Amino acid sequence: MPDSSGYNVFLKKRHWPLKGAFRVKQKDSRILRKRKRKIKRRLARRAWREQRQPMMGARNIQYEMADRIRAIDCGAIGAFHLMAQRVGLVAGINQDVPLLKRHLPYFESDYVLNIAYNTLTGGRCLDDLEVRRQDEAYLDALGAQRIPDPTTAGDFTRRFGPEDVTALMETVNGIRSQMWRRRLKRSEREEAILDVDGTMAPTTGECKGGMGLSYKGVWGYHPLLLSLANTSEPLYVVNRPGNRPSHEGSAAWIDRAVALVGETFDRVVVRGDTDFALTGQFDAWTAGGVGFAFGLDAMPNLVALAAGLDSGVWRPLKRRPKRDEPSSRRRRPANVKARIVREKGYKNIRLTSEWVTEVAYQPTKCRQPYRLVILRKDLSIERGEEVLFPDIRYFFYITNLDEMTTPEVVSFCNDRCNQENLIDQLKNGLNAMRMPVGDLVSNWAYMVMASLAWTLKAWFALLARRRNQRSALLRMEFRRFLIGVVRVPAQIVQTGRRIVYKILGYTEWTRTFLQVFEDIRALRWR
Repeated sequence: MPDSSGYNVFLKKRHWPLKGAFRVKQKDSRILRKRKRKIKRRLARRAWREQRQPMMGARNIQYEMADRIRAIDCGAIGAFHLMAQRVGLVAGINQDVPLLKRHLPYFESDYVLNIAYNTLTGGRCLDDLEVRRQDEAYLDALGAQRIPDPTTAGDFTRRFGPEDVTALMETVNGIRSQMWRRRLKRSEREEAILDVDGTMAPTTGECKGGMGLSYKGVWGYHPLLLSLANTSEPLYVVNRPGNRPSHEGSAAWIDRAVALVGETFDRVVVRGDTDFALTGQFDAWTAGGVGFAFGLDAMPNLVALAAGLDSGVWRPLKRRPKRDEPSSRRRRPANVKARIVREKGYKNIRLTSEWVTEVAYQPTKCRQPYRLVILRKDLSIERGEEVLFPDIRYFFYITNLDEMTTPEVVSFCNDRCNQENLIDQLKNGLNAMRMPVGDLVSNWAYMVMASLAWTLKAWFALLARRRNQRSALLRMEFRRFLIGVVRVPAQIVQTGRRIVYKILGYTEWTRTFLQVFEDIRALRWR
């Protein structure tokens, strides 16, 4: 993190594009520098003498109840709530999702943000709302006399119809579009990459309406996710029964997502696995200027086509290095797994080489040919030290992207796997796919409200001043974001018309958090 002098120089050079931006208060900046120096001295490397006692030697520990001082463990929640107000999220939900005839005492935004904030602060289920509801300091931090309890929150999800869930997503996406236009540079808005995938959300409940049995024998639901790879934001989350195929209904949602990002980005590219190679849509997407890159199933006709190609058309595939080479390489540890496979005589499939080529291919539902990129993997089937036989497997990718080379198409399609990380964060980081309520639509509504916590995280990252900070926050797993940014203890003081959060802890992200918060205060959205 930059020190105060470097930060002031940064402002003087006018690198910060937000008009009316605030700087961190001089007092707070001084405290931040002091705390950083103290922790740096404390953790500095030193030549230790042999210690006689364990490092953790606290003994005389006592607990007492504080009388007047009240604090919360999630000191960042005020910044996120202020951001929701400044960008128009609160007003938009109340206007576009009118589910309540009378507000006694809550508005629609109170219910939606209550679930989103519960997830954002580490809550794993609806019952965790009761912990926040009993926390007087948390209520004061949000300026609320009370918040909905778990039962009331669950009842609210049952008010949703499919059109209401869609309206909620469109409300968030309307703000999302403005965030892209304001916070992404012109060069960053040249191309939008849309990833589409489905995932199983299992449930052990026996009375969940709309659930189904998947082909893997798992009871639950089968959500569809469309996300923007540029910022890892979930654009549309659609709940479906567990027995439905991945691609069912996806074409309409893909077109909706294309229209959304097309308002901000110059070009849109859709990316997905073999289940989403909707050949009937290829011509329409191409005519509309939409690029695509999908995997194709290794159907017998394609395998025969690849096997019949002349050996001279194949070129070796050179993959990108997985990470930058370190300045000093450490000795690679012994491969214990490979040793056990050899000793036990397990069957092992070893990759020996990769080759790529491409041909023109016209699917039966298309009126024009497209690029068919073929990846050939030469394999060695082994058992222990013995080589049983060689094998060849083919992988196929179809695309209308002419500017990419053949290896770049393979790498581009493989990069789609990063969406699996986003799916894992939604499922296991935020627990947005727990399916805690009674039927398909209400669980869909809960998914959208809980995943709003990830959207708030992305918006917070986009408001960061430096590109390296923004990139780190966008890539950050939710648990690390929760511990490093959200869960900073803060004392809550109500003075006059102000609610003051006095930060009691310190992390490496505290300065960045304060900088982003001051810029949230400066936001003039509409």
